[in-house]
Amino acid sequence: MHSILTWIFNGALIALAVFIHYETLYTLATYLPRLSRIPPRYRVLLGVLIILVAHALEIWAFALGYLAMIKLELGSLFGMTTSDLLSDCVYLSWVSYTTVGFGDIAPNGDLRFLPGLEALTGLVLITWSASFLFIEMQKFWPMSRHVVHHPDSRDH
Repeated sequence: MHSILTWIFNGALIALAVFIHYETLYTLATYLPRLSRIPPRYRVLLGVLIILVAHALEIWAFALGYLAMIKLELGSLFGMTTSDLLSDCVYLSWVSYTTVGFGDIAPNGDLRFLPGLEALTGLVLITWSASFLFIEMQKFWPMSRHVVHHPDSRDH
């Protein structure tokens, strides 16, 4: 039987990542339209950059989760590991979240469940970001039917 602590950690990490992402997208949806002094195309660019930062924070949250679980002896890493455990945890988190999954570093013990859960979470959050940006581009870009395009405008 797997440790209840493993499932608590896994659930908490997923909830934290979803919370970070929700708050980021909600804040962007609220404040991007208010930035009327910034040309629309740069508002979309700002949104992309902020969302990338949110993804990085989520990846780091999972990486710190890996590290905590290893310190609590709920598993370990093997394969092409380095002497820097934090670096290995961050690397594993990046390749899991983005679903690259190289497989050169692998977890064992109860820790082995987290990369799969992280990959699923990353896939959902990345597609949520893409959907959000698509909607924002429709609002702000002159090519959208919702925005009146002026030929002499430099916003496109």
